[in-house]
Amino acid sequence: MTPSIVAAVQRYEALAGAEQTQKLQLDGEPQLSDPAPGKPISHAQLIDISDFLKARAAQHDDDSEPAPSALNDLLRGSRIYVPPPPPKPEPSNEYKELMARLRKEEEARAYERMLNPPPPTETFSQRFPASNADLFAPHPMDSFASKDEDDEVTYADINRQLALIINVLVSIIACSVAIWIAARYWSTPARLALSMTGSGVVAVAEVAIYLGYLRRIKEAKVEEKKKPEIKEIAETWVIEGSGEKKSVAVQKTGTASSEADTVRHRKGKQK
Repeated sequence: MTPSIVAAVQRYEALAGAEQTQKLQLDGEPQLSDPAPGKPISHAQLIDISDFLKARAAQHDDDSEPAPSALNDLLRGSRIYVPPPPPKPEPSNEYKELMARLRKEEEARAYERMLNPPPPTETFSQRFPASNADLFAPHPMDSFASKDEDDEVTYADINRQLALIINVLVSIIACSVAIWIAARYWSTPARLALSMTGSGVVAVAEVAIYLGYLRRIKEAKVEEKKKPEIKEIAETWVIEGSGEKKSVAVQKTGTASSEADTVRHRKGKQK
């Protein structure tokens, strides 16, 4: 309720009487017996009060009304009333006894854990100290070696590419200078055009030769991978007891020697 609504309710009660005011208080409706700012009032009650006051003002035609009667004026400054949440129900005796028992059991378990703490979890190396836990772990030197190999390959590629670029530039500059000197009796525009044309032809030729070289290397690698690889035993030893007996080395067969050009051979020793 706002002060204007409180004044309207009091005026309604004074004009209509207490019995009429009680009729507005239906089941579930707020009480209007003691109006005060901040107390709730339903929208239906406010509409009834506004209609009654407007009808009363129209009948008496009195402009000196102490309180506003229009619904617009009554609603100005009001807010939606949100009732407070209902109080929580009191827990039953059975619930209280159950919670007390659970609390005592938890305290007893905590005290037992404090007196007899559980043993710490053992790891595999602690359980079996004589075992080689790092038997299958990758050796750090292997990773270092692979990194060094990659670095060497990268440096070799960079050096080769730099040398190639320098060679191409030297060839182009040398060709253009040679053409410029050879055509010294020509006019300057003709000498310049001839030098630029010659250097362009040399550059195209260098690039074509290098691309052909790369293509040949790629084809050679593919052909090398297609060849089957045959391992052959070059020499064997048979150890019996305390003596040592050396066997005759295995010789290549005719088929293997005839296919020497198309088959890769790997020699090794077996003991």
